[in-house]
Amino acid sequence: MPNPSDCRFAKTHEWAWSSDSDGLVWVGLSDHAQKEIGDVVFVEMPKIGSKVAAGQAIGVVESVKAAFDLYAPVGGEVAAVNAEIASDPALPNRSPYEKGWLFKLRPSDPAQIGKLFDRVAYEAFLKTDAAHAGH
Repeated sequence: MPNPSDCRFAKTHEWAWSSDSDGLVWVGLSDHAQKEIGDVVFVEMPKIGSKVAAGQAIGVVESVKAAFDLYAPVGGEVAAVNAEIASDPALPNRSPYEKGWLFKLRPSDPAQIGKLFDRVAYEAFLKTDAAHAGH
């Protein structure tokens, strides 16, 4: 199971975690993102088998506040989606890293995950991003 300290993070606030057992990259919303957007009410998931590029919008997360694009943190093929999200879209709010993962990718280049922020760099990015948000 993903642990925030082992995850990598995109500037668009998705987390990515690579499972050594099957080579898949699990993807979800960061704890920061789920707190910012509020209660998730619907998630439009990518289709299994879809080929995606890193940074490509591949779905939508709707919350009580607004709808937000969901981006692929790395390129590859969508291998699985979390079916529980359809009946319980608030799972990312309650468990953003464990039960609330959104989809899994079979990466086209596993090294891409290393280009994402580690937790420390992501937290520093959040502070800079917040500082610039008011300008």
